[in-house]
Amino acid sequence: MILAAQRDLEVVGEASNGREAVALAERTRPDLVVVDIAMPELNGIEATRPITQSQPNTRVLALSMQKDAVYVRETLRAGAKGYLLKDSSEQDLMAAVRAVASGKGWLSPGVSDAVLKDYRRHVTDPVDLLSPREREVLQMIAESRTNKEIATTLTSASTRWRRIGDGSWRN
Repeated sequence: MILAAQRDLEVVGEASNGREAVALAERTRPDLVVVDIAMPELNGIEATRPITQSQPNTRVLALSMQKDAVYVRETLRAGAKGYLLKDSSEQDLMAAVRAVASGKGWLSPGVSDAVLKDYRRHVTDPVDLLSPREREVLQMIAESRTNKEIATTLTSASTRWRRIGDGSWRN
């Protein structure tokens, strides 16, 4: 009712479950789909995937009572551009609809702290994924060494120790 009352918006359909929402979105090709995360038959997260995959120009705004960062993360991973809590004001709903419809992202303030904490907890420093040898190479690249200089340094470092006939190592 809130969306239909807006002069600049047209509601082109309503679905009572996730499967209907996917089918309706395919038929009507709307600019924006508002999904409820807790829809029957196919929840909002699972309905978002086929909608955004088959219609890249259709944006999805998810509505939910869930403040848990896992729901938000999975909803955004499925392709939604926004996540709005159901207890949000009418003004927040309209701001979210307009933001997502114009291609911007939207998160309810009530979930933003949880999302930031979740992000910080799951983000690893890419340097942590490097082996000691890769870090050594990265350091030399940062020092503006040429490929030839790096190769020479690495070769001389690896040949300092030589295996002798009895199987032991000696420099």
